This record gives sequence, C-alpha cells and structure tokens, in this order.
Amino acid sequence: MQQRPQKTGARLRARGAMLLAASLLLTSPAFSATRCGTEQDQAVFEVEALKTELMVVATTCRLEERYNAFIQRYQPQLAANGRAFGQFFVRTKGRTGQRATDAYITNLANARSTEAQALGSDFCPRNTGLFNEVMALPSAAELPAYAAGKDLFPASLAACDGVTAAPAAAPTRTTRARGR
Repeated sequence: MQQRPQKTGARLRARGAMLLAASLLLTSPAFSATRCGTEQDQAVFEVEALKTELMVVATTCRLEERYNAFIQRYQPQLAANGRAFGQFFVRTKGRTGQRATDAYITNLANARSTEAQALGSDFCPRNTGLFNEVMALPSAAELPAYAAGKDLFPASLAACDGVTAAPAAAPTRTTRARGR
C-alpha cells in the first residue's frame, strides 16, 4: 500500500497549524486561567506587578524621570489599584494584611531585581521600551489589559500564589460537655 506524500504532508501541516492555534489561544492572557479567585483580583495584581516592573527598570536603567511621568499620568488609577491591592490582603490575611501587602511587594521587587541582574547589560535594552508602550496607552482604563499581556510575575512569585482566605474564627463553645 502506497501513501501519497502530498496528502500526508498536508494533513501534518494542517494538524500542526491547529495545534499551534490551540496552544496560542490557551496561553494568551485572555484565555488563560486566572491565578486569583476573581478576574478583578487578577487585574489588581497585574497592575501592581506592572508598577513594580517599571520601578525596577527605572532604578536599574536610571530612568527615574520616566517612572515619575508614569506615576503622574496614571496616579488616580494607580492609587485606586493600590487601595484594592491592600484590601485584598486585608480580606485574605486579616489583621496581618498590611504586613502581607508589604512583604508581597518587597518579594516581587526583589525577584524582578534579581532577574534584572541575571540579564546584566541586556536588561535595559530589553525593558526600557515598556515606558514607551505604557505611556502610549490611550487611557488609564487600558492599564489592566496591557499588564495582563505582559509576563510580569517571576517564576518564584505569581499573582495570588500562596494567598489564602483568612481563617474563620473558631466557634466558641458555650455549653459544657455532658457526662463529665
């Protein structure tokens, strides 16, 4: 039995194209599963990661004036996002929420700085364009979608990773056990 090479090749190309299309859909931010409980929490983490990434780029590449321009342009959105970020940790960590917020931001900045150091002299040429991109956005409403399209979380720390809901208060016992 003789196979026709053209049909087999065409089928393999078609199958490969379908697999490629499926993998692109599944890995794109719009179709990937959120790591947080809600899309809103995910967006809050992503905007905070964008802000942290730009801070690391600014300090590493001596672009503080560009970072300040970013903060100034998007100040209302960033302030609201910062409040939502803090509220997330208060909601999930209870009384230790502020400490958890500070620890997460510190860990995120440290991880991104470590990655920047690992890239060495390649870091600045690869990342300074982020300022051009973010400053070219039509409005602050595009910040969450822009941040979602970037890979801003280091392998060691992702959005909402290790963050669980605050434990419920243990019920108090008001009656004594019988038979004692």
